[in-house]
Order: sequence, then C-alpha cells, then structure tokens
Amino acid sequence: MSLSSRHLLGLYGVPKEDIQLILDTATTFREVLERPIKKVPTLQGKTIVNLFYESSTRTRISFELAQKRLSADTINFSTSTSSTKKGETFKDTVRNIEAMKVDMIVVRHQSAGVPTYLTKISKANIINAGDGLHEHPTQGLLDIYSIKEKLGKLDGLKVCIVGDVSHSRVALSNIFGLKTMGAKVSVCGPSTMIPFGIESLGVKVYNKINQAIAEHDVLNVLRIQLERNAGERIPSLREYHNYFGITTERIEKNNRDVLILHPGPINRGVELSSEVADGPYQVILDQVTNGVAIRMAVLYLLGTMH
Repeated sequence: MSLSSRHLLGLYGVPKEDIQLILDTATTFREVLERPIKKVPTLQGKTIVNLFYESSTRTRISFELAQKRLSADTINFSTSTSSTKKGETFKDTVRNIEAMKVDMIVVRHQSAGVPTYLTKISKANIINAGDGLHEHPTQGLLDIYSIKEKLGKLDGLKVCIVGDVSHSRVALSNIFGLKTMGAKVSVCGPSTMIPFGIESLGVKVYNKINQAIAEHDVLNVLRIQLERNAGERIPSLREYHNYFGITTERIEKNNRDVLILHPGPINRGVELSSEVADGPYQVILDQVTNGVAIRMAVLYLLGTMH
C-alpha cells in the first residue's frame, strides 16, 4: 500500500484510501511511542529539512521528534539566522538546500501556495506544515485521528469547527478531511469570523454556541489568532467568551457527551474556560501525542515510496 501522491500539500482532493492508510499507519507508530525505546530504523539514511519561515513550537517540535523517532537525519532551518536576512531569495535558498541532497522538506510559510511552488523547484518530497490561510494537513489528520480514537468512527459523526474560521488553515484541512471520511461538518462563530460563502464547501453555519454544542458529537475549537489581528473582528475577548466560549455550564446544559478538541495554544478564558481545558470532555494532550504518530506515518509513507 502506498499514497497516491509523493507530497502532502493539503487534504483537499486527497482520496479516502490515502487518509485511511495514514490513520492505520499512525496506529502502528502510536504503539512505538508507548515502548521504552521509542525509536525505529525506518528512515535511517534519509535527510529531512524543516524549513520554517513562521514561528511554531508544537508543529516544529512534533515533526522533529517524529523524524528522530524514525532515525532520519534532521536539519532545522530558521529564517532568523539564515541568508534570507542577507537578501537571498526563497528559490536560491531552496536550491542550495537541494544541492546538499536532501530527501524531504517540511515547510511552514506565511504565504499560501509555497509548498506547491516547492514541488516545482525541488526533487524532494514536500510536506506542508501550514501555509498562510490555506491548509495545515497534518493538524487536520491528527484531529481526525483523535476523533476516531475516542469515538471509534468518523462516518456520520457531526463535527462543528468553532471560532476564528476566517484565519484558520486548520479549519480548511478539517473540513476537507472530515467530509472525505464521511463526517458532517459545520462551523460556528461570530459572522465577522466566518468566511463569506463557506457554505459552498458543504458546511452548515451556526451562530449560536448552545445550539452547536447540542447538535454535534465533536467541537473543534480554534484559537483566536490575535497575531493576525483577529481581535479587530470582535468587540472584546471577554465578549467573545460570553457569546462563544466553551464552558462546563454550557456543556452540561446542552450535551454532556460532546468531545472537545483544540489545536493549541489555548487562550484560556477566551475559547475555553480553564475548567473545560483541563476537564473530562477534552482530548487536547492526546492530540499532541497523536500528532507525533501522524507525522511519523506521513514521513514514513512518503519516505519509503519508490
């Protein structure tokens, strides 16, 4: 079994068989992560570059750890110490990295489309670790995996993506991936944070959080992206929490069986109350562990393609 593409640029158009193969492979690696020695020689001899043009803690560490668990050689590229500060173009940077005979490039960039552009100028396998407001496929996959792990299925589940959908690449990857796996997907948030025409992707729009909690099996709660000026789209963070924050009281009143996901980092007291963030309804730290397993699966499947 192998993937139908030698790159992972997004979940749009990725066939169900590919997503299922990644999820199944991640289950195998999830077991590896529980062993005393959490390392396998699968990608020994392969060289992977982490090309991060945007700050990231979780995603970068997760990819790095996944690469080390698979025994690959890892090179971390940081723009703050790179030749781009000296005026080198992105294309020349990539060409120079390519000349060092790397096998895979994991890229995160503030501009949408950069991973796709990389496939045209590089022979390496390209993995998108988040590009602009486009997609974040491994986050989408780890969310899907976490839901299936907890609820045992995806087909027919009702999942609502809550919050700052406009600024979220996680939302798009979730919508594409979950719909492919047979889930029904909705979004909920202030109208200023819901992209115009999002219904064309086959999602329903809710504007009342209590109704969203009551009618869904899963809430994937997004971070308010203050660094992308998301705060300008709401009167205040306190008001956002009053109207759309997930609290224990709201869950207990509307749907005690709801499952809460959050891609992190959490703005406590804004998207989630601290009680919910640390409580029994959420699987936030499971998502982090599953992220390593999912990234190991993607690296392995792409790295062993012939």
